[in-house]
Amino acid sequence: MSELKNDRFLRALMRQPVDRTPVWMMRQAGRYLPEYRAARAQAGSFMDLCTNPELACEVTLQPLRRYPMDAAILFSDILTIPDAMGQGLYFEEGEGPKFRKVVSNEADVRALSVVNSAADLGYVMDAVSTIRRELNGSVPLIGFSGSPWTLATYMVEGGSSKDFRKVKTMAYDQPEVMHQLLDVLADSVADYLSCQIAAGAQAVQIFDTWGGALSHQGYEEFSLSYMRKIVEQLPREAEGRQVPVILFTKNGGQWLEPMAATGADALGLDWTTDIGAARARVGDQVALQGNMDPTMLYASPAAIRQEVGNILQSYGGGPGHIFNLGHGVTPEVNPDHVAAFVDAVQELSPQYHG
Repeated sequence: MSELKNDRFLRALMRQPVDRTPVWMMRQAGRYLPEYRAARAQAGSFMDLCTNPELACEVTLQPLRRYPMDAAILFSDILTIPDAMGQGLYFEEGEGPKFRKVVSNEADVRALSVVNSAADLGYVMDAVSTIRRELNGSVPLIGFSGSPWTLATYMVEGGSSKDFRKVKTMAYDQPEVMHQLLDVLADSVADYLSCQIAAGAQAVQIFDTWGGALSHQGYEEFSLSYMRKIVEQLPREAEGRQVPVILFTKNGGQWLEPMAATGADALGLDWTTDIGAARARVGDQVALQGNMDPTMLYASPAAIRQEVGNILQSYGGGPGHIFNLGHGVTPEVNPDHVAAFVDAVQELSPQYHG
């Protein structure tokens, strides 16, 4: 593997000194870019795009050709694991992901087994190794997975949900069944991320998109405990370098201390938490990633620059901050506004570093 020319992102995750705050965006390879929409049209469908390593590589690299990002993130979907379990993932235009098979009782859960990622999700590993080769050491590659709880919500609900009625009913009425499902998913995610690291991912992020929908006790029992289990199983070194792990729970700002105690290296923050207050709470335990409101990218470049400055000032001086949005970039954003965002981080952050 080629020598890494820009390791700013990995250094920041390990809370080591950097010359400026590194920046990348969740969903940076995506529908806001016209070149992405062209690649998706070429692929025929979203799943065809995900399962074609060459096209997945192409869309991963697209934002890096436009913007001086400090990391690439694998282009894939969080629901590849349930799909590999035979749930039949498909996408309805404008409605998001759906499953042909839904998990609704104990028999359905018993029928599931831990995914063998190398065999069942080989297309993802092929994409990782292809992207690493094409990046040629320019920036690090981030691998990722959905959290067990988040994957379970889609599997039990059969798709997106506003109230999580079915999955929460299962969790609260039949906790032993839910724990059985989450156990299978946690072991699958640990295997999946380990395989991504073996294929060349240099950092990994666990997306706990729906952990914030749980009660305080429910979060610890059904989400955090399983992410902790995954963190404990992951290889933490590859190619002679540490492989940092980032945990991101949307609407999880009230749980930063227990999240920091999982052994993860960094926590992703959504935009509802003040990053300076978060830093005061977790201290030197973990790096922090975030956390501009994604809808800020609809505002003027001047307003974007002002907000970037506010977040940098709130975090303050020293290492341990990776600049990102508080969730994924949205499809209608003007690509020029993303340029303004990245430029602002590059121009305004050096003053906070040595």
